Amino acid sequence: MNVSTIHKLVTTAFLIFISAAATASSTTSTDGAAAAKRLASKAKPTAKVAAKARLRQVLVVRSSRHGSAHHVAAVVRFEPAHPSFGEIYGLHSASDSLDLKSGVALVLDRETDEVLFSKNSQAVLPIASLTKLMTAVVVTEANLPLDEPITITEDDVDTEKFSRSRLRVGTQLRREEMLHLALMSSENRAAHALGRTYPGGLAAFVAAMNRKARELGMNDTHYVEPTGLSSQNQSSARDLAMLVKTAHEFQIIRELSTSPQYQVEVGNRQVEFRNTNGLVKNPSWDISLQKTGYISEAGRCLVMQAKLAGRQLILVFLDSAGKYSRIGDAERVRRWLTESTAALPVLGTSKPKI
Repeated sequence: MNVSTIHKLVTTAFLIFISAAATASSTTSTDGAAAAKRLASKAKPTAKVAAKARLRQVLVVRSSRHGSAHHVAAVVRFEPAHPSFGEIYGLHSASDSLDLKSGVALVLDRETDEVLFSKNSQAVLPIASLTKLMTAVVVTEANLPLDEPITITEDDVDTEKFSRSRLRVGTQLRREEMLHLALMSSENRAAHALGRTYPGGLAAFVAAMNRKARELGMNDTHYVEPTGLSSQNQSSARDLAMLVKTAHEFQIIRELSTSPQYQVEVGNRQVEFRNTNGLVKNPSWDISLQKTGYISEAGRCLVMQAKLAGRQLILVFLDSAGKYSRIGDAERVRRWLTESTAALPVLGTSKPKI
């Protein structure tokens, strides 16, 4: 099949898709709603609402060949979006005084361990790329040469979520650069390469991650790989607060995780990577460590250590429903802490009632 034929097939499929989408509301919406209802009936009550309300449009292109002719058909169907673990467990039904959109939240004073705010903080959930903080701790504590070159291989390509990466197979960067991209822009291939090149290989690295979790008392935490793409990487907000406290002790992790952007040479060109957390450039925030995360099972996640109202605080947000809601929740907490004198008692007094 030559390029011209392929182009015609793609164009035809696109036109058919547009036509089908234009009439989808009148011809398929009832079937889509019924499918969502059937799926929701098998889930818990809180997941039922999410499954009925969130439908995604899926284009299916079927191509067949009869002799020298090609036939292309496009079918638009509606499927329920996959609910996160937090939605299935009903965590979003819990109300809180700040009306946070995250299913789980925790605000902890780093110096005193005083809990200033807590919402479902004991829930154990997938943590997505928050995993990379432990990856960074294990790599840093191993004292491996930071200037040692590491090459991205086929083994580093994501075959679980099929996520994209600008680090092509064959790209060679120093270990420090891989660590930088894993922490700052949540680069999955970089994180996997760091684990793969650990002494003893990937299995030894994952064992070291779990061993460190036990050492820190993170008893609700378990890792199966170094990127966070697997939903089997799970933890609780309280455990993650311990991890943030430990990771913050390493200057390199503090600096690389809060770097706004960084350029590396990929092939024959310079590629700029940016921080996945826009708050690092916000003058209203004084952030000394951060990490974001997202997979569908985990929702949007965020951990930070930041100076707020004169105190070093650890903030954890898990299973946030919207693309920007974890940032919105962080801003809600910041305003609450800075504007409410009752929210922050003098050190040594009783804890606030939340």
